[in-house]
Amino acid sequence: MKFSLALAFLSALHLTSAAPTCSLKTSSVAAAATPTPTTPTSTLPSGNTTTGAGTNGTISMTWFADWRTNYTVSDVQWSKYTHVAFFAVSPSPSLTLDLSTTDPSTISDFVSTAHSNGVKALLTVGGWDGSMYWSSSVDSAQNRSTFATAVLQVVNSYGFDGVDFDWEYPNKQGVGCNTINSNDTANFLEFITEMRQQASNITYSAAVSVAPFYDTNGQPSTDLSDFAQQLDWIEIMNYDVYGSFSTVTGPNSPLNDTCASSGNQQGSAVSAVASWTKAGIPANKIVLGVAAYGHSFSVPSSTAVVNGNQLTVYTSFNKASEPAGDAWDDVTGTTDICGNPNPASGVYQFWGLVGYGFLNQDGSVASGKLSLYDDCSQTPYVYDPVSEILVSYDNAQSFTAKGQYIAQSGLLGFAMYEAGGDYNNMLVDAITKGLTGS
Repeated sequence: MKFSLALAFLSALHLTSAAPTCSLKTSSVAAAATPTPTTPTSTLPSGNTTTGAGTNGTISMTWFADWRTNYTVSDVQWSKYTHVAFFAVSPSPSLTLDLSTTDPSTISDFVSTAHSNGVKALLTVGGWDGSMYWSSSVDSAQNRSTFATAVLQVVNSYGFDGVDFDWEYPNKQGVGCNTINSNDTANFLEFITEMRQQASNITYSAAVSVAPFYDTNGQPSTDLSDFAQQLDWIEIMNYDVYGSFSTVTGPNSPLNDTCASSGNQQGSAVSAVASWTKAGIPANKIVLGVAAYGHSFSVPSSTAVVNGNQLTVYTSFNKASEPAGDAWDDVTGTTDICGNPNPASGVYQFWGLVGYGFLNQDGSVASGKLSLYDDCSQTPYVYDPVSEILVSYDNAQSFTAKGQYIAQSGLLGFAMYEAGGDYNNMLVDAITKGLTGS
């Protein structure tokens, strides 16, 4: 899914955890006023000279969220990516794609701009709020054929180069009111096979959770090798591992979690890749999903800080007082697809952490904030002792580490959610450097 300042004296900060700790690096603390929050403009993510998208045949992918009014097609840093997915359209109850909230001219502009920049344009189908009718759209041979034809009509009409399936989730409830079926995973495979039979010359990918698709018993499947024959790759959505929905604070997008206690091992890049490869998806068909945002928690200083300046993680937080997040997290008065009020998610895009005074414009921790870096999960944390907000996020260091992991593990590449979350290309440049070594 799924958002300046002078440096002052830096003092050492170490992590104290409610669980077994990983090795940590030191971080900063000093005193400064919190700046006025700023809203992103279409010029926020400015370009720089670092390139290298697609080096050595790797996938450098991102998603473009079409509903952002202040981040448009022209703002996408096209030279950084090999593939950009238009996010998103959803299955309708009539076995078609629901385009009612999408401006056709935006789709046309997206595809033509991608192609003029030598980038492949993908169409994402589904998403957290767009998976209500996935199950019913593929639950019979007739429905699969009809729906596949409808998807391809849109693909061909606009000139997309492929389809990115984002079903959240087969045989597992997502937003709360999705149709689900114990045969969802098998039906999904049949649907993708049907798509390939109707159009074999386009790309097919799937955004997936950290656990493999559920089988008929509601457990992670042990053999998904047939999916590897039909999909060009999967994108493991290794984010939203911890957030306002959790019982304790923790990493949004951990690279590894083996240093945490067993109860706090909720998923990571390392464990997810191991699960999916064991289930039959080869490493060279896995793209690692990474997040250009972080999750925040309301944590009293008495809980968040010990010994004056030592942060704690995997600790309790005030669930009744969820931080508002940045300007993109403004959901006041809105409801989800199930008709329930949308609460604030406490999400801060990377640019939001800069604009709201957690980070400096160069990505370093702002004065007056406490921070730590967990080497095991490769997760930075920043804490404002005034507002008592703790944020688990990603920075250039953690993105570099993930790029290096992708290269060392033989994965196909990365996919960042979302294009508009970065700030001055700091994140995409860092993961590209880690992946390519240059």
